Amino acid sequence: MAVRTEQLAPAAAGTVHGTGYQLRRLIFRLLDYGLMILLAIFFLFPLIFMLVSSLKGDEGQVLRDMSSLQAFVPSSISFQNYQDVFKNVPFGRNMLNSVIVTGGIVALGLLVNSMIAYSLARINFRGRSIVLAVVVSLIIIPFQAVAVPLLLLVNSLPSFGLGKPGWIDSYHVQIIPFVADAFSIFLFYQFFIAIPKDLEEAALVDGAGRFRIYWSIIIPLSKPVFATVAILQFLSRWGELLWPVMVTRGDSYRPLPVAMQTFFGQQPRQWGDIMAFAAMVTIPVLVIFLIFQRWFVQSVTSTGVKG
Repeated sequence: MAVRTEQLAPAAAGTVHGTGYQLRRLIFRLLDYGLMILLAIFFLFPLIFMLVSSLKGDEGQVLRDMSSLQAFVPSSISFQNYQDVFKNVPFGRNMLNSVIVTGGIVALGLLVNSMIAYSLARINFRGRSIVLAVVVSLIIIPFQAVAVPLLLLVNSLPSFGLGKPGWIDSYHVQIIPFVADAFSIFLFYQFFIAIPKDLEEAALVDGAGRFRIYWSIIIPLSKPVFATVAILQFLSRWGELLWPVMVTRGDSYRPLPVAMQTFFGQQPRQWGDIMAFAAMVTIPVLVIFLIFQRWFVQSVTSTGVKG
């Protein structure tokens, strides 16, 4: 019996230890989930407040509910606020302008920035390290520091036959200065240098040029970083206010952020209409993020591991 007791004691101790470990693991997991739920609520409640307020047709009710939990509960659903937005401002035109400007910056930026980054990552040329250092240093320079000199520059450039001096009040003045982006180049560079060179070397042996390698090999392997750069560029340019305020003069080329600022300044201020306007500006951002979320998370994870 003594022998059997000695044999069973380690097994029992191991079982107790395993049970304690599983219990601690369960507690930590519950704490993690609880913290993530609190953070999700913290970041989502402004969006919920905005959407619920935009669906309340009574302006008085919107004001009364702002200081209570009723602000998050739709008592009745009405699309009157959305109708008021389309009635009072050329929202469709402003939306089209934002799509053209943001889409142009993102599409051209993906091509230009990725090609620059591929050249820095794979082609050895004199001054390559200096160019890379300049790109990294440009990341820390805020746009506000160069906004006025850039405005003077674009105002003195040819108008491309638009019948007015300079680039002011046009699409290209909102697109071309922001196509090349230092941070996007850096993200592409960090991803490209982590790609093995075996496939590229095999393609070079077969006679493929650098552009063919970039187009047929690098781009298909780099979907996560392309999605990440597209999302970051879309987010930064979709809500851009300073530069459009400086270079647009009317609704013909005015994007949504400027139109919303003008709409917010109208008197009397209708908070239901403002929330409806903000909701229609925010929804496209959420849709874009949800579409590219998988590649975005994959790229951020891989960059954190390899960088």
